[in-house]
Amino acid sequence: MKTNKMVLIWIAVLSLLLCDVSSAGMLNNAQQLASRYTVSHQSVKISDYLVSEKLDGIRARWTGEELLTRTGHPISAPEWFTQSWPRKMLDGELWLGRGKFEETASIVLSDTPDERWRTITFMVFDMPHSKQTFEKRVDEIKRIIAKTKSSALMAIPQYGLDTHEALQAALNKITDAGGEGLMLHYRHARYTHGRSSHLLKLKKHEDSEAKVIAHIKGKGKFKSMLGSLLVQTAEGVQFKLGTGFSNEERLHPPHIGQWVTYKYYGYTGTGKPRFASFMHVRPQKDLQHNIRAFNEQVPNEHRTRQRKKHSNKKHRDE
Repeated sequence: MKTNKMVLIWIAVLSLLLCDVSSAGMLNNAQQLASRYTVSHQSVKISDYLVSEKLDGIRARWTGEELLTRTGHPISAPEWFTQSWPRKMLDGELWLGRGKFEETASIVLSDTPDERWRTITFMVFDMPHSKQTFEKRVDEIKRIIAKTKSSALMAIPQYGLDTHEALQAALNKITDAGGEGLMLHYRHARYTHGRSSHLLKLKKHEDSEAKVIAHIKGKGKFKSMLGSLLVQTAEGVQFKLGTGFSNEERLHPPHIGQWVTYKYYGYTGTGKPRFASFMHVRPQKDLQHNIRAFNEQVPNEHRTRQRKKHSNKKHRDE
């Protein structure tokens, strides 16, 4: 009896330790998320913000010892890539260039690093553990990177603007050059975990993720190719993606079960994304936790509905 009691005590102690480790891991990777710039922000004083380009790469965190994805997965970077990097936590984007998200993902999310990493740069935009204002964190990032002298580590350029007209002009210039958009960070903001009203993203379009649940055959010139994808968001909204694909992507479309990123321009009266267009496949390692948790149910539900539909049709035919 005494032995059993001791075993139970040790199990309880180990459970507490495991919970502490899990919580520490989650806290270690807790990140600040941007809010969307809307019409309501046109009344704010733009000179109170620092502006930078929104890079379409793989968001990552340097813990001081290793690189992690935004969902906490270790990134298998070559040892030389992070050699001499500071033992300070840094947030940034692993980036290859504008319009090269899929190529970037294929390099940095591979479990076997290769020489292609020499084309990648870790573009730093914040320091999570610093208690300073953003403006001072930017100065600290510049000092740290200057001391490191690593060609793979750079600070994202931050600059000030005086008017909303100047902001719009900067957005046009970036998007005309193939960029995704702009980030606005309130100069006097402290780093906070979760969605922040002091960090804004400004783009000409919105984007999100949805899971592929069916392929719809094409017609006309796309007769022997993919016509559109039937997709479903994590919130359960289904719609079709029929534009944005290259001929190669129509011949070899994303697999059922994969998640894709699409762009859109607001919502229809029925709550579906307006003018939704395919952008690229979203790698599994880069999916957020709520999407990964949802990942298994959609294809099964869709197959069940398809079987019922087929069964009902067969019954009617009989």
